[in-house]
Amino acid sequence: MTIIATLGPEGSLNWEAAHRYKPNAELKIFSNLNGVINAFVQGRADLAVIPAYNTREGESKEFFRAMAMLDPGVWIDNLMMPVHLSLGAVDTSSRLELIMGDAQHLKQCSEYLAENFPDATLMAIQKLDQEVASLKEQNILTRGVIARETRLTGLGLTVREREVAPYNRTRYAVLGRSPLAASGYDATALMTFPLKDRVGLLYDILGEFTRRGISLQDLRTENDLKTQKLMFYVEAEGHIDDPSMQQAIQRIENTIIQEPGAFRLLGSFPRIDLRTKLIRTVGFIGTGAMSQWFANRLQGEGYQVTLTGRNSETKPEEMIPGTDLIIVCVPISVTAETIRRYGPLLSDKQALIIMAGEAENTLAAALETCAPGVETMLVHNLWGPQAATMKDKNVSVVKTRSSGVLCSEFESFLYKHGAIISRDTPVAHDLLMGVSQKLPTAISTAMAMALKDNGIKPEDIGSHSTLTSLYGILAMSRVHAQNPRTYGEILSTEGAGRKIVRDFIRNLSSIMDLADRKEIDPLVSILEESRQYLTEEFLKNRMQQALAVDETLGKIILS
Repeated sequence: MTIIATLGPEGSLNWEAAHRYKPNAELKIFSNLNGVINAFVQGRADLAVIPAYNTREGESKEFFRAMAMLDPGVWIDNLMMPVHLSLGAVDTSSRLELIMGDAQHLKQCSEYLAENFPDATLMAIQKLDQEVASLKEQNILTRGVIARETRLTGLGLTVREREVAPYNRTRYAVLGRSPLAASGYDATALMTFPLKDRVGLLYDILGEFTRRGISLQDLRTENDLKTQKLMFYVEAEGHIDDPSMQQAIQRIENTIIQEPGAFRLLGSFPRIDLRTKLIRTVGFIGTGAMSQWFANRLQGEGYQVTLTGRNSETKPEEMIPGTDLIIVCVPISVTAETIRRYGPLLSDKQALIIMAGEAENTLAAALETCAPGVETMLVHNLWGPQAATMKDKNVSVVKTRSSGVLCSEFESFLYKHGAIISRDTPVAHDLLMGVSQKLPTAISTAMAMALKDNGIKPEDIGSHSTLTSLYGILAMSRVHAQNPRTYGEILSTEGAGRKIVRDFIRNLSSIMDLADRKEIDPLVSILEESRQYLTEEFLKNRMQQALAVDETLGKIILS
C-alpha cells in the first residue's frame, strides 16, 4: 500500500489533500514540515503532500526551506484545494472580543477581521478541539472561531458567517521518487545552491529565460541559514527536457553564475493554473507557417489545438462545432471570403479571432455573417514565423461590440508572452498599417523598379550610400528577400490604408515639382511645418533609435 506523509491533524485540509490525491493510501500525519520531509527522505513514506502556496497568503517560507532538504526525491504533481473558511461561535448574536483559529487561517481572513472586528484580539491555537470544548463547557459567548464550516459544525458551534475569505485556495506539492515524463503542459522547479552575490545577477538570470520565451511562474530569493549566501528558487513554464529550458539553465550556470551544476532540479510536473481558463479548444482555419507558430505556443499553454485547411484530414466545417475559439489565419486576399463561408457555422458562446492585416473589410464580414452571440476580434501580429518569441513585438488588437471574455482571454495570452498590444479601431488600424506596411512596401517596390529602369547595379548602391539612405535600401532588400505574395497581399488590401499611399504619391509629386523649379524656400517651409507636426519629443526618440542603427550599420560597413 502507498504511504503518504503529510501535515495534520486528521480531517484538516492537508489531510484531505493527501487523501484526495490517493484515496486508498495510508496517511502518516506529522505536526511540522520537517517531520514530513524527513519521513519521505528516509523512506518511511512513498509520497509527501505539503502546502506550497496560498492565494491570500502567498508563498510559504517553510515550504521553501523544506524543499532545500529534498534529497533524494522530486516534485511530481500538484493539487489545488479550495479553502472555505467561516466564522463560528457558541451563539449568533453575542459581541465577539476574541477570535481564534489556526495561524494560517487567521492570516487568510485578515481583511475580513480588520474590517468587521477591528478591536477583537486574535489568538492562534493548535488544539482547536480542546479550546472549543472549553468554550462550550464554560458557555463563553464572546469568543469566535475561524475554521472550515464542516469543522465548526462538527464541534457543535453555530456558523455566524460563511466564506469570510473568498477566492481562497491552497496549492499542494506532491513529492515522489522518480521524475515524470513531459505531459505537454508542464512547469519546472529549480533551486540554486548558495551563491556568491554580485551586481546584476538576478537581472542576468531573468534575461536568459526571457530571450527564450520561457515564462516564470515564481521567483524567490532566500539566504541559506548556515552560510547566509543567496539562493534562488525558480519555477518556469516548460519541462526540464525542453531544449530551450536546458539551454537557459546551461547558459545561467556556465556564463552567468559561472558555477556548473549551480541549479538543483526540484522537479518537472503538470502545470497548475491559478486563473480560470474559459477556452479549452482552439481551431485554426489555415495551416500555414503563422498558424503553426501560434498553435505551438497555444499548446504550450494547455489548449487543445486543431489545424484545418483545404488539405487537412479534418475540415473546418467538422472542427468548428466542438471548438471554443476559431482563428482564421489565411492570406489577406481570401480572409473576408473565408469568414463569409465559415462564419455562419459558428454559434453563440464561441469566438472568432481574425488574424489579418486588414480590419474594416474583414470585421464587417464577421459581424455580417456570424450570429449575434459569437465574439469577434481582429489580431494583427507584426512579426513573422521566423520570430523566436513575441516578446517586445507589436500586435494590433481591434475589438468589436461583440468581443467578450473569450477574446479577452486570448488577449491575455498575447500579453503574457510579452507582446506590446495596441488597441485600435478598424479605421485607425488600416490607416496605421498604411503607414507601417503598405507605404514602405510600395516605396520599396518602386525603388527596385527605378534601379532597374536606370540600369543601376545593386553592388554599386552601397558604395554611394549614406547611413541614412541605407534605411530605405535595407527595407527594399527585406521586402524582396521574402515571399513576394506576402507583399503583394499587403499592397492589395482594402480600407483606409490605401489613402495613405495615394496621399504620399500626391505629396511626392508636389514636392518634386517645387524641387524642379528650385523653389527652396517653399520646400524649407514644408519641412518646418512637418517638423512641428511630428513634435520634438517624437523626433528626439526616433533620432536615438536612428543613431543606434547608425552605430550598428557603421560597424558592419567598417568590418
